[in-house]
Amino acid sequence: MLKSMTGFGRAEHTIGDKTFLADIKSLNGKQFELSLKIPAILKPFEFDIRRILSEQLSRGTVDCVISLKDTGSAKPVTINTSLAKAYYQPLAELSASLGLDPSHILSTLVKLPEVITPSSETLNDDEWKAFQGTLREAAGNLNQHRLHEGQSLEQDLLTRITNILYQQDEVARLEPLRQQKIREGITRLLEEKVGKENYDANRLEQELIYYIEKIDISEEQVRLKNHCEYFRSILQEPEDAKGKKLSFILQEIGREINTTGSKAYDSTIQKCVVLMKDELEKAKEQVLNVL
Repeated sequence: MLKSMTGFGRAEHTIGDKTFLADIKSLNGKQFELSLKIPAILKPFEFDIRRILSEQLSRGTVDCVISLKDTGSAKPVTINTSLAKAYYQPLAELSASLGLDPSHILSTLVKLPEVITPSSETLNDDEWKAFQGTLREAAGNLNQHRLHEGQSLEQDLLTRITNILYQQDEVARLEPLRQQKIREGITRLLEEKVGKENYDANRLEQELIYYIEKIDISEEQVRLKNHCEYFRSILQEPEDAKGKKLSFILQEIGREINTTGSKAYDSTIQKCVVLMKDELEKAKEQVLNVL
């Protein structure tokens, strides 16, 4: 079962007199990259929050916003008098230059950032353990979303691999005809240029065998089929993170397709190669979204 890197998860719990809301969104990314916004009360636990999310989500570009709503009695606050005084002077000058009543400056000051802040407060051990449950629930909901998205990705990737194997079967069917056309074409060319009686038929046969062996694509076709079957088997593995492994296998599939095309010297087989390349590019685009 595949997991997509795209997903969304949310959880909300009330812990004592505080209600925490955790929203987590993830998009595709090569590594685990986290953008975290948390209230001041959770700052002492920031590294633990990052560790938990990294363990739960593994990979992707993750955006996590945790908000806090107090539901209990009012809490004492702290007034940053130094900051208020720093704000006051430019506000007073601006008020005087505009001819405004300076009596309203205080009401403006208290609304400015960081002038009034809640008193220092942190979570106790029991509250922190309870909050971890909220965080893990949000991450779990995101992973469920990832699984749902992964089902669509898996079906699409299987379709691409099936289409590549279908074209591979077409190439295998056309291969004997290709060799015959090459043989007939060289023989006809020699007969036209030097005459049927003027070349050694045995030597021609030896040269044809050597030439056909050089452009033989049977090994590439065997490897291509093996890579496709390996890709399918990886899809069925129970591990969560396998996007990178699938990407590597697609690179190997691409090499065999390219080599087949370079050796083909046949317009019909080249059409099959083009179709395989088209399916391969679509598969590569989808694998970018796999965890």
